Amino acid sequence: MAGASGEVWFEADDLRRVLPLFSLAFGLVAAITQPSSAGDLVLAAVPVAAFGVWAFVPRVPLAAASVAIVVPTVAAQRSGELEPLMFNACLLAFGAARWSRSLRGAVPLGLFAAASPVLVAWIQDPAEVAVGIWIVAIAFTWVLGRGVARQERMGIELESTRRQLAEQALLAERRRIARDVHDFVGHGFAAVMLQVTSARHVLRRNAGEAEDALRVAEEVGRRSMQELRRTVTLLRSDDESGLAGPLASASEIPALVEQARAGGLDVELRTRGDLSRIPPHVGLAVYRITQEALANAARHAPRAHTTLGLELTNGRVSLVAETIGPLVRASTAERERRHFGLIGMRERATALGGEFTAGPTTEGWQLTCKLPLKDPADR
Repeated sequence: MAGASGEVWFEADDLRRVLPLFSLAFGLVAAITQPSSAGDLVLAAVPVAAFGVWAFVPRVPLAAASVAIVVPTVAAQRSGELEPLMFNACLLAFGAARWSRSLRGAVPLGLFAAASPVLVAWIQDPAEVAVGIWIVAIAFTWVLGRGVARQERMGIELESTRRQLAEQALLAERRRIARDVHDFVGHGFAAVMLQVTSARHVLRRNAGEAEDALRVAEEVGRRSMQELRRTVTLLRSDDESGLAGPLASASEIPALVEQARAGGLDVELRTRGDLSRIPPHVGLAVYRITQEALANAARHAPRAHTTLGLELTNGRVSLVAETIGPLVRASTAERERRHFGLIGMRERATALGGEFTAGPTTEGWQLTCKLPLKDPADR
């Protein structure tokens, strides 16, 4: 925001430094077109100098310069000549409206500028100044200054909002990448390590079981590499047409459960409803949440029984993963670290306008997730 604000205020300072040039132009026009004495020429030069000091010396307030602008302008009108100098009052009104910090500061200076034609009419004999026209002109430039100030403030706020939205989008994208990496890379390595550990335990007792475990580990590793390539392709593509293949869906959950069983996890799947009716974006979230639930069951309760219930009804899909049995006692480091799996599951559910709860029960652990089938924006 600092860069945008600096650019806007640089342009505002340029405009501020133009006002003395306008004042000088009005003074020259008055001196050339109308006869004047040397004293009147000095009076005409004072507002130019006052605007110059205010424009180029930031510490000089416009309220102090306003006296040196209005008083000489009014005094020069005593003989009814040099009327173009009255435009200095318009410049003062514009400057007050544009550069005052608040409306409370802009109004008094604007009224002071608007009083100059009244003062001129009071000192002229006979009064020849068009008081009403000058008051309207001064009021118009004051309103114009307020409009310019408001537009520039809105520009700064708009740029700030744009940067905040860009930062939020970047943060959301980083979280999405973190979830995906945690899901398929973390789960893939965990499954591979589980199978390798099983193979090591039975290698000398049963070579066939060891070979089966290593074959499953190889399949899981290949599948993880495919998903990794697909995600990298997505990140490097301008649109989704660059995907290496279709995204995971809820229809693949039975295969995911079979893989968990092959890894030694006691898991039961219960489904109700046609899983193919689940939209792709919801199906991907259900698949990833199921994947994380099974990975947690294998990691924290490998000897427990896990029941996975998936139900499609009333315009929403419900997922309930209940683990009953002994849980592995977590180490101190495990308890203190952040549980990114639970964080990722909750973020996926919240992003789709769903509900997510997870926590221990008297018999083990239970996870519940309910997602609407329609996109939150469509609803």
